[in-house]
Amino acid sequence: MRVNLLEVFGEPDADRRAAVIAEHYAEDVVWHEPDRVNHGRTEFVRRAAELLAETPDWVFRPTGPASELDDIGHLGFHYGPADGRPPGVSGMDIARTRDGVIIELYTIITGTDGRRDLSGP
Repeated sequence: MRVNLLEVFGEPDADRRAAVIAEHYAEDVVWHEPDRVNHGRTEFVRRAAELLAETPDWVFRPTGPASELDDIGHLGFHYGPADGRPPGVSGMDIARTRDGVIIELYTIITGTDGRRDLSGP
């Protein structure tokens, strides 16, 4: 879960990010965001790059340890300015795995400060 947060969504280098996605996600991964569903690694790579480009001065920070139970993992996060100002978004990622790779990822937004609305329709 920490790899997902920090080495995918926190990785500015596109090649390194794609390599981590290839290693840790199934080819047919499904990522559920509040406002869309992304199917497959190709869409996953594209969408992760879009998020990083939308707020290049923001970073993800875990809000505690990851929890895992059988094939489910969870990690809370804050997403906001790198300079330490309060986060613009709070949420959690929940992942389902099979054979050591993520097959489904759910991103749930639990709060925003109005600077960025990721809550979906």
